[in-house]
Amino acid sequence: MQHNNNFLSLVEEYRPLVKEVDIYQVKNKLDTQEKFTLIDVREDHEWQQGHIPTAIHLSRGIIERDIEKVLPNKLTPIILYCGGGFRSVLSAYNLQKMGYTNVYSMDGGVRDWQNAGYQMTLA
Repeated sequence: MQHNNNFLSLVEEYRPLVKEVDIYQVKNKLDTQEKFTLIDVREDHEWQQGHIPTAIHLSRGIIERDIEKVLPNKLTPIILYCGGGFRSVLSAYNLQKMGYTNVYSMDGGVRDWQNAGYQMTLA
């Protein structure tokens, strides 16, 4: 998908302010059963087309509204992902502003996950 310049500028403004992990780190955490919550912030139709196993779905449009109901402990390790690692940066920034201290954005998103041949599951 081609993103507009203002959106990319916004993402690049916040990217240095959030922690990021790559797909290999996330895969390793899943394989070693490390305790963390994996959240897919993509839209409903994207989630339904396939998502990373064990992920929960809180789309970018509702995550700030619903996160405290789903994960009230603000120390919970959280990894967010989207299609390419842009929306997850914005969501991670917002969760940090809400007091979540252990939030990461998965760089490369589902695009890189699938390109690496890693498993996806249907909703």
